[in-house]
This record gives sequence, C-alpha cells and structure tokens, in this order.
Amino acid sequence: MAAPKKGRGPSAQSKPVRSLVLILIAIVAMTGGMFLAGHTTPRLGIDLAGGTSITLKAKADQGSAINKANMDTAVDIMNRRVNGLGVSEAEVQTQGDDHIIVNIPKGTNSKEAQQQVGTTAKLYFRPVLASEPSGGAAPKPSPSTSSGASGSPSPAASPSGDQKATSPSGSPSPNASATSQGRAVSDALKADATPSPTGSPSAKSSGGASPSPKPSADADTAKLQAQYAALDCSKPAERAKVGQAAKPGDPTVACGEINKVWYKYVLGPAAVDGTEVKKAQAIFDTQGASGWQVQMTFTSSGAKKFADITGELAKNQQPQNEFGIVLDGDVVSSPYVQQAITGGQAEISGRFTQEEAQSLSNMLSYGALPLSFQEETVTTVTAALGGEQLKAGLLAGAIGLVLVVIYLVAYYRGLSLVAMASLLVSAILTYVIMSLLGPAIGFALNLPAVCGAIVAIGITADSFIVYFERIRDEIREGRTLRPAVERAWPRARRTILVSDFVSFLAAAVLFIVTVGKVQGFAFTLGLTTVLDVVVVFFFTKPLMTLLARRRFFADGHKWSGLDPRSLGANPPLRRTRRPSGPTTGPVDPKGA
Repeated sequence: MAAPKKGRGPSAQSKPVRSLVLILIAIVAMTGGMFLAGHTTPRLGIDLAGGTSITLKAKADQGSAINKANMDTAVDIMNRRVNGLGVSEAEVQTQGDDHIIVNIPKGTNSKEAQQQVGTTAKLYFRPVLASEPSGGAAPKPSPSTSSGASGSPSPAASPSGDQKATSPSGSPSPNASATSQGRAVSDALKADATPSPTGSPSAKSSGGASPSPKPSADADTAKLQAQYAALDCSKPAERAKVGQAAKPGDPTVACGEINKVWYKYVLGPAAVDGTEVKKAQAIFDTQGASGWQVQMTFTSSGAKKFADITGELAKNQQPQNEFGIVLDGDVVSSPYVQQAITGGQAEISGRFTQEEAQSLSNMLSYGALPLSFQEETVTTVTAALGGEQLKAGLLAGAIGLVLVVIYLVAYYRGLSLVAMASLLVSAILTYVIMSLLGPAIGFALNLPAVCGAIVAIGITADSFIVYFERIRDEIREGRTLRPAVERAWPRARRTILVSDFVSFLAAAVLFIVTVGKVQGFAFTLGLTTVLDVVVVFFFTKPLMTLLARRRFFADGHKWSGLDPRSLGANPPLRRTRRPSGPTTGPVDPKGA
C-alpha cells in the first residue's frame, strides 16, 4: 500500500480563527489604552494646530566663527532645549549660512519653549552684589527657613516660600530662591563710600559676616550704580538694553522675573561658564520633603571654579551669598549658598513645580550656544490655512477612497467586502497608533503626514488585489475555492512582502535624509506599510480562509466575484486512472 502524501492537514484550517482573535485583542487593548491615557486624538503639527515661527540670525562673537559646524551645534542644542519641554513636532533647521528657523506648534509648553529658544546668549554663573524689586513693585515678603548650616533663620524673604537645597551627599548647599522679594541693596555697595545705587540709607551687615569684594569707586563703578538706580525692569525696552552686551569678566546690571514680579541686580564678573555644566536634570525627591529639584554635575574645571565661588559666597550674608544664573542677560535663578560645594555636584531645590524644575534644568543643560543670535522675526502661524488644506486633502482622500470602493464592488463584487473590512481594520490601527505615539514619542500629525496616510490607501488596496488575482488564477486553472485560497497565498505573500519592503525602504531613506515636515510624510508612509503587512497576514488571509467554507463563495455564486464561468475556468482537474500492474503485450486502444 502506498503511503499517504504529506499535506497541510486539518490543523491548518484552525489557525484563521486564532489569527482573527489575536488581531481583535490587539485592537481592543490599544483602543482601551488610548482612552485610559486620555489621548483620543492625534497631536497636530504647527500647520494644523497653529504655533509660532521664529527666525534667528547668527552674530559674529568673540572666539566663535559663523560656520557650518557651529550652526549645526546651535541647531542641535536648540532642538534638545525645546524637545526637553515635551513640545511636539518642533522644527529647528538652518536657512542659508547664518539663519535658523524655529517652528514651535501651539501646545502646553510652546510659549515657554519660545522664550527659551529666543534666549540665545551664553550661560554664566555670576555673584550677586545687589538686588531689589524693580518698577515700584512691593511684593509681600514671606519668611524662608535656614538651610541648616548655622541653625539661624535666613534674613531673606523668598517669593515662593521656604526653599532649601542639599548637596547629593546630604550637606547643605544652594537654596533655590530664584530671587528674594524685599531684599535690601547689597551691604557691600551700601558700605561703600559712594552713595548706594538706590539712594537709600546705609545699612549694616547682620551676623558679622565678612563683606564680599566690592567694586572700587571709580568711573566704571559710578556708571554701573547709575544704571542700577535708573533701571526699571518692568519696561521691556529697558530690559532689552541691559546684560546682553556685558563681557564675562566685567560686572553688569541685569533683570529677572519671579512670580510675575521683576527684579534688578548688580552682578559681579562671571565665575563659571555655562559650558562647564556637564549635566542637569529635574528629579523628584522621593525620600525627603524637597519635592522637585534640579541636580547639576560640572566638568572637572567647572567643579573647581564652582567650589571656589561658593566658598567665597558662603562667607557673606544675603544677597551677597547668592550667585545669579544668567542667560541672555536675564537672571533665571539666584540660589544662595552657606558653605563651599565641592565634588562637582549640587542640588537646587525648593518649592518648584515640575514645569519650573524642568525649565531650569533645560536652561542649565542647553543654555550655552557656540554663537550669539539675534531674533529677527517672530510670526504667529494660524491653523486656518492648514485647516482649509486639511479639509481639501481629506476630501480628496475621501473621493479617492469612494472610487476605490466602487471599483472593488464592480470588479470583485463579494470579495470587495473582504477588502473594505481590511481597509477599516487598517484605518483603526493607524488612528489608534498615531494617537498613542503623540504622548509617547512626540509624534504630531501634519499635512504631509496626512498625505502619507492617503497614499497608504493605495498600497493597502494593492495588497488585496494581488491576493485576489492569485486566487482567481487558481480557479481559472480548474481548482475549487478552498485549495485555491491556500495555493494562491504563498505566491501572493511573496509579492506583497517584496512590494511592501520596497515602500518601507523608500520611507526609511526619506526619513533619514530629510528634515521637518517631509519626515512626517516618511514616518506615516513607513508606519502604514508595516500595518499593511500585519493586516494582510492576520486579517485578510484568515478571513478569506473562513469565507471559503461558505457556500456563497465556495459554490462560485455569480455575485461572489469567484464565479468559475465568468472567470473562464477550465474544467475541474481530475486524476486519470493508470493500470495497477505492468502489461504483457500490446494493448488494443479500442479495448478489443
């Protein structure tokens, strides 16, 4: 007896249900995650949601030349600075030899990102010689606690309440009081023989602290004091004139805003450069009561400079024990210290919110640029034009989809139901994944991305057509539907994989070599190409296997799209019987 031929067996027919259940579970799980996360719609890019476009022009700076290397470095730093705030679809790219274009979509932190990108000067740590509210502001002081070094209360009032900082080892370190409300003018300047910058009476230093080095009463000092006395930081025109042109080695006046109150400062020469901050990050103190804090790590040279300046400042009383963190001429924070901070690490803590801590850490990490930039234009982009284009694109996509459906119904009839169901599953997966990728990786849907999704309709429909035509070819050769579905799959699968691989490769290359909105098109095209493979393998093929068992399709109904007569099929293939044994002589063809 001849052994039975090997085949797929009945177990292969049980897999379709398993595949359909698997893809259904995946859809339900991702959809549930989308609703639980609260992100039920994709994030929109600047051309659809609106936002701000900033044009910056590079300026020749001391020791820095305007070249491609420095421009690329500046773009990278700005990009990281904006993305560090969680702003989606921010675009930072060069234009020409000396311009940088920054597009910031409208979003939760887009305004702060705009401020940080426009803040393009270098970052410095300068000792504070004097500070007070500016523009007639009289903030209500609130007491701040001691950092624990001496056990006595701090003489300064903090605008955000009690704020304390500790070093990573637990020893006292700088306090994160960004500025102090109601502070007196620096004791060092008041004790000078020259009049104080504000003209107020002289006050003695409390606690017997040794005074900080004070500027000599020469023409430069007198000019600086006059600038400080006349400065009104509540006026934007005056803020634009101070601080930015100061050389690192010279004292200067500066402004800083805390809790919507402006303060003015007299600052000493820069003690530490922002480039010497190796790393800064915002963390939440889970083991203490500090809440959100900013950890700083300095380079080897920066660690030594920071230890020297904090050691000198710790000998003084406020505000002369503070150092101002100055970015683009503005004081973004002015922590005070009570002892030297060695080891190259420090923590700035206080009553920070998460957003405030992340903002300060971003400034410390990405504040130092290789070039200085001048803000040329700031343009607010509305979503009206993008909305009109989106409607036109969606209308064109809808018209194209309707035409595809009409063609499928007219040509494939019953099979068109399989194609439309597969298109629906692909659309659901695409929408859910795009909604989840917004908060996950900052993906934002822009007009080119919408175009990529529309183009994907054709790619997905093409995969169905390849499979359907392979099945029809098998029926034309005289096979019934169930074996035709199984025999057509290997050939169709190979063609679909090759076609999708070429599309995905083109999308990957386009994503790597381009910038800006074109990347959105490439990303969407690559994503939908991968989903096409998933849908065809886990939905279209299993669904066809199940439908092949239905009489409507299996018997070749004229509306099924698989009617053998309309396809011009050959007669059914049958085996020809051969003699069971060898013949012993000639055989009469007529059977005689």
